[in-house]
Amino acid sequence: MPMLRNHGLNAFGAALMAAGLWAQFAVAASPNLASILPRGAQRGGEIEITFNGERLDDAQELLIYEPGIEVAAFTVVNDKQVKATLKISPECTLGTKHMRVRCATGMSGLRTFSVGALPTAADTEPNNEFKAPQPIAMNVTVDGTVPGEDVDYFIVEAKQGERLTAELEGIRLGDALFDGYVAILNEARFELAASDDAALGYQDGIASVKVPTDGKYIIQIRDSSYRGPGNSHYRLHVGNFPRPTGVVPAGGKPGEKLAVRFLGDVDGEKTQEIQLPSEETPRFGVFAQDERGIAPSGNLFRISPLDNIIEQEPNEAIAQATKGPFPAAFNGVIASAEDQDFFGFTATKGQVWDIAVYARRLRAELDPVLVVFNAGGGAVASNDDANGSPDSALRFTVPADGEYFLQVRDHLGRGGHAFHYRIEATPVTANLSLGVNEFVQYVEPKMAIPQGNRIPLLISATRRDVGGAIEFLGENLPAGVTVESFGMAANQNVAQVILAAAPDAPVAGKLANLVGKIVDANNPLPPAGRVEQDVVLVRGRNNIPFWTEAVQGLPVAVTQKIPFTLQIVEPKVPLVQSGQMQLKIVAVREGDFKAPIKVELMLNPTGVNSSREASIPEGQTETTILINAAGNAAVGESKIAVRGEATVGNGPVMVCSPFVNVRVAEPYLKFTYEQAAVELGQETELVVKIENAHPFDGNAQVQLVGLPNKVTTAPTEINKDLKELIFKVKADAEAAAGLTKNLFCQVIVTENGEPITHNIGSGQIRVDKPLPPKPNAPPAAAVAQPAPPADQPAKRLTRLEQLRLEQKQKLEAQKAAAAGGGM
Repeated sequence: MPMLRNHGLNAFGAALMAAGLWAQFAVAASPNLASILPRGAQRGGEIEITFNGERLDDAQELLIYEPGIEVAAFTVVNDKQVKATLKISPECTLGTKHMRVRCATGMSGLRTFSVGALPTAADTEPNNEFKAPQPIAMNVTVDGTVPGEDVDYFIVEAKQGERLTAELEGIRLGDALFDGYVAILNEARFELAASDDAALGYQDGIASVKVPTDGKYIIQIRDSSYRGPGNSHYRLHVGNFPRPTGVVPAGGKPGEKLAVRFLGDVDGEKTQEIQLPSEETPRFGVFAQDERGIAPSGNLFRISPLDNIIEQEPNEAIAQATKGPFPAAFNGVIASAEDQDFFGFTATKGQVWDIAVYARRLRAELDPVLVVFNAGGGAVASNDDANGSPDSALRFTVPADGEYFLQVRDHLGRGGHAFHYRIEATPVTANLSLGVNEFVQYVEPKMAIPQGNRIPLLISATRRDVGGAIEFLGENLPAGVTVESFGMAANQNVAQVILAAAPDAPVAGKLANLVGKIVDANNPLPPAGRVEQDVVLVRGRNNIPFWTEAVQGLPVAVTQKIPFTLQIVEPKVPLVQSGQMQLKIVAVREGDFKAPIKVELMLNPTGVNSSREASIPEGQTETTILINAAGNAAVGESKIAVRGEATVGNGPVMVCSPFVNVRVAEPYLKFTYEQAAVELGQETELVVKIENAHPFDGNAQVQLVGLPNKVTTAPTEINKDLKELIFKVKADAEAAAGLTKNLFCQVIVTENGEPITHNIGSGQIRVDKPLPPKPNAPPAAAVAQPAPPADQPAKRLTRLEQLRLEQKQKLEAQKAAAAGGGM
């Protein structure tokens, strides 16, 4: 499902502060906003809205992302309900608005509210019979719900030749997995127009007809599969307003006033002059308007600094191509199944162009295929789908000076008024985009910072045609809030960022920004990006995101103090490659707060893994998190922090510790294992050669790990001067025979009073069964080795020497036995 992005970044709506004195610590947390009812309102009026949820009893403010809505009254009813009176400006832009409720102890999730141009009527039951529909006036918006097998019918009077449109807002409200279906029927129950999924409405239906005769017409609303959940809210816009499905051109320059052609309206094509915003604006929409009204939703429109080239028919062949300069934006419509459009341009060898088609991303029905031809008609580049979108895009390196041609067509050979497109051809441009990652799967991160505490953020970065490290800065943060960050390395795409609130920071909220900037001393204007937050409002089966609102900016709130903070005890020793470390985590509790605290590392350094979750038990103040470094973990210093979650009062809160340093180093020791073998019931030696790469003081504890069951050896100690380590390995008679690989030594070096744990591999040992004696053969007599001189230690035999000696002993024993038998 494509993401719906908001139209701009603005201050929060006005707020009325709830009265009352607060306790020393927070008594509630993590407010939940389940619904906003009604689901929308007419602009230019005043309306009371109810916010339903949980843990709302300390609500203080309504946060509104977009301008044009004023909070005239704000009342906390109880912990499950807040009411607000909203004044909506007559100039308020139509469409989706984004809201949150800020409480003294937390901030709710995102919910949407729809602003329309028409007066609102409520869905009044019973209206689920075709023969008994609910009467409504022309040009009205019905606010209703249609769960399960319910069907709602509305009846409206219309004149012959009049335009009649029924546009549904269902999934676009972000309330439920509601697949709305809308139909317009006459009184004889013949369907004049119907729509399940309209490209313009995503999965919402839009039906429109030219009324054939004076009379009454019935509008039907239902879930397409009769399985809508209980919160299948909808807003149904019914009227004779314009409802185009396409627009040409589909974009323009910032601040420009230009004429556009609206296509696909049942009343025919219409040209309208529009004024574009002065800045490039994501998800901008243009609204068709005439003497009978304005379209309920806008046609998406690109704002970019490119000159518009509009197709001139006929242009179905290279010889007819509409020509223009590069860079430029080529606009048109694939009007029929046979249509294909060509545009020509001149280019120079070696130039590199990014050529992208905007169609589905502008809610057109076109599934574009893009082909680049040379002057001789040969295809030199092409693309169907790119970057997970049905829209085409390619990077074109000009092979030779000359004339080239762009062809666009529909993948399935379709066409129509809604098959409009815009092809943007630009030089390669560096770009940086930033997002917010989830810590807990399917749980939206909240930027609510308790006074005197910190919260964690994981910021993801997508660099396009640019490299380098990224530094992060805060913009428009609430008073007393600062950003703690060490940036993002050039080889990383996720960074840790902490927002910290001073102990005396006022309890308040603002729509802030987190800005990332490429650090490049050779580029005076490196690209910068502002964080956009993707909020999944509706999920389908298996939690697949079905409707996502991508909003710019971060709503940051300072909340009341909570009775605990977290710290990591900074290690005094390094974490070595292929080693491990126990990080000590400390909770500073205040008052009588005893609840358990779940903790985990905010983000592991490169090549380092950690235990997924640990817990500081109820009433206790410490725990440890085990971290492990891979053998190829990046050597160097990293910053780490730990995040923790606990229930405070009647809800969960999340905070984090300050950053501390952890250093990954190369192992102090290198071991080389000699092969070893032992028979059941016997003992052998496993020899390890030692190379001391980093001298250390004192003795290190060594334990051989990974021996098979019932094969044992004793731990031992080594010092920095030892070059060889010998393990006496004994195999029980009941041990299992076979080859065991991946033996390793756990070596603990103590430095600055703390352990440095190495896991150094790898060796192997073979456990053998003794050869069975020959029938009637006497037992082999042991052959003693000659004793070494008293002043000389016994020479240790290699495994090969041992095997040779054993073979020699067996042969000599056999000879001795044979000689004795012949006497």
